[in-house]
Amino acid sequence: MKDKDENTGPMESEEKVIIIPKEDAVFWMDKNGLWHNEHGKFEHPKIIRYFHESIQKDERGYHLRQTRDGFLEKVYFPHEDTALFVFDIREDAKNLTLILNTGKTMILDPGQLVTRDDSLYVQGPDHRIKFAQNALVKISRFLAPDRESLCLILGGVSYPIPEEPE
Repeated sequence: MKDKDENTGPMESEEKVIIIPKEDAVFWMDKNGLWHNEHGKFEHPKIIRYFHESIQKDERGYHLRQTRDGFLEKVYFPHEDTALFVFDIREDAKNLTLILNTGKTMILDPGQLVTRDDSLYVQGPDHRIKFAQNALVKISRFLAPDRESLCLILGGVSYPIPEEPE
């Protein structure tokens, strides 16, 4: 980032960055959005929430980002399938709001739904987001099979959900 100092002209201010490649990460995320390390599945809710809320994505992939001791630390982590999950759903009169593992929310666009290997996903322009078990249970009341595919029924309108090819 460039700042301008009136006395000396342009100057550079750089944040020190520590990058841990995913090959060196000591934790990973499984296909259900659960965190693990060499000792097993993470159990502490505050640590799990902190990890989920720290997920970012850049040109190198998904990583946990935190600033500590004046350094920006990016730990790229291995993950099975995807790093983003729908953990909950809120319904209002017009929409379904998806609550992601990162704490962010998004309005469901039925045209972005796809299925693959008995899993449901939202395929956005930058991210593939998988529905976790709790979210699948909540959205299941809006799902119905038809002759050719699974459909989302929302506001009396049926939206076919295509099967994504492997």
